Amino acid sequence: MVLLAIAATIVSSTVISNLNQLPAGFVYVTDEIPTAILEIRYFSEDNFAGAVIDGYQAPKAILTKAAAQALKKAADDLYEQGYYIKIFDAYRPQRAVDHFIRWAQDLDDTKMKEKYYPDLDKSVLFELGYIAEKSGHSRGSTVDLTLVDIATGEELDMGSGFDFFGEISHHGTDLITEEQEKNRNILRDAMVSAGFEVYPEEWWHYKLKDEPYPDTYFDFPV
Repeated sequence: MVLLAIAATIVSSTVISNLNQLPAGFVYVTDEIPTAILEIRYFSEDNFAGAVIDGYQAPKAILTKAAAQALKKAADDLYEQGYYIKIFDAYRPQRAVDHFIRWAQDLDDTKMKEKYYPDLDKSVLFELGYIAEKSGHSRGSTVDLTLVDIATGEELDMGSGFDFFGEISHHGTDLITEEQEKNRNILRDAMVSAGFEVYPEEWWHYKLKDEPYPDTYFDFPV
């Protein structure tokens, strides 16, 4: 009985180890940046689809090693300024993108419209580029994030929420206050300095400029 118990423990540990193992070249962000705060929206119903998204099996953030190391540089810089980084999404499986496509094609499902796209008809989300068949997130070197004030524990006011579809989320918009623009620029300056590129339509979205897998879209689960 003792031997059977030991064997079961070994098998169980092996299964757990295999489940936690990532493909070569990928890491969990919190292993590289212990101070990073995670709020993985696609592992919840608080997102534009209003459902847990396919491929999200845990509230974790995964990036390529190169992207995680660059993000650590930005996080260290921001920490010195008094901010934690808060991550909404990082690597995104292709199956999650496919889920977005199915959602966008169901024009009757508008339960999250008021929060995420109040000024847009769902039928134009493809045309405007908010939904697409491929996402840079699936290449593993793109991250969606904001800043949290270490002293207060509060998110900085960026003028719009994560994944809000509209002009107010664009860099350079005149729909936000000077303070909100200043907050966006704090994040932007640190990320660009660390080697990331701005996405003009989304203040929270940054891609590693020299991403290691520019032509590969991965589909392993989070």
